[in-house]
Amino acid sequence: MPKKKVMTVFGTRPEAIKMAPVVQALRSSEELRTVVVVTAQHREMLDQVLDIFGITPDYDLDIMQDAQSLSEIVTRTLLGLEEPLEKEKPDLILVHGDTATTFAGALSGFYRHIQVGHVEAGLRTHNKYSPYPEEMNRRLAGCLSDIHFAPLGAHRDNLISEGTPQESIHVTGNTVIDALLGMASIPYGFTCPRLASIDYTRSRVLLVTAHRRENLGEPMRRICRALKTLVEIRPDVEVVFPVHLNPAVRQDVFQSLGDTPRIHLLNPVDYQTMVALMSRCYLVLTDSGGLQEEAPSLDKPVLVLRDVTERPEGVESGTLALVGTDEERVVSSVLKLLDDPCEYRRMAKARNPYGDGQAALRIRDAILWKFGINPLRPRDFQG
Repeated sequence: MPKKKVMTVFGTRPEAIKMAPVVQALRSSEELRTVVVVTAQHREMLDQVLDIFGITPDYDLDIMQDAQSLSEIVTRTLLGLEEPLEKEKPDLILVHGDTATTFAGALSGFYRHIQVGHVEAGLRTHNKYSPYPEEMNRRLAGCLSDIHFAPLGAHRDNLISEGTPQESIHVTGNTVIDALLGMASIPYGFTCPRLASIDYTRSRVLLVTAHRRENLGEPMRRICRALKTLVEIRPDVEVVFPVHLNPAVRQDVFQSLGDTPRIHLLNPVDYQTMVALMSRCYLVLTDSGGLQEEAPSLDKPVLVLRDVTERPEGVESGTLALVGTDEERVVSSVLKLLDDPCEYRRMAKARNPYGDGQAALRIRDAILWKFGINPLRPRDFQG
């Protein structure tokens, strides 16, 4: 029996982190042949992750350009995928999450009557402009997909409420936990002098990431003012802020915080360094989706710099708190966790609902079942 061919398509650093365990799990199956296509929507940050996980793409579309628009990303991805799809003729295309690459990859599969699998399916805010454009990228990819890998039961329920056939949905847990637990088990020392110079036992380090389009401009400046206030009023607080490569983010962050003592502005760090920072920091402030899932597995409270999240189960379980970008609210929320040990422990020790480190294997087994190779449908993850 010829091997079934699965083509994975991803382009950003978060996608690569979450798809790396899936690629590894697919490659472990003798019944499957795996083809890896990257769009390089994020060039440098993507390459860091590929190197760490030892993944060499079969096709690199290299679409990234300076100041690229969403329309340009989608167009170049659609055109770039034509050659590998024509040559490889995969039985299934796997896309992940909510990026422009995700939407374009799913659309390419639809155009060629190729089945599409959507990893991290079913997350919703029900506000098409928040997060923008991710909410609609995810919804549109879902409409185009034939098999849906929902991290949690709540995400399955979202899909069912939209008319998705229940038999096409598999609840797997989130693959980011697979990647995180594997990386956290590897001993690591900081090679960056600024990070190595911080005393993580005496200072309370706030790990910050912010880059969402809805936070550009004044919201980003409010976040920066809040961080500056915190280090000014608390001498034991230090901030580590790996700054996204988006010029609009970097301009506001460096202009607002560039000369502030105990605020360490860095270029984006590799995944292994980020995991080490999460392990050693006091708490996380972020507008990232991935960190909302990862940090709680390392017992770190997460303050979400957004007004809504497509991960409400983290808020419900107590691992996340939505604080938005209002300067006073950000400051007061951090101070509460600095000053109230009971509140800190409540968030740090809340149960992380997002996964158990076996999501990629569940996805592999669901694909084998879909192709009729495995006779039994794999059991859903009970988050």
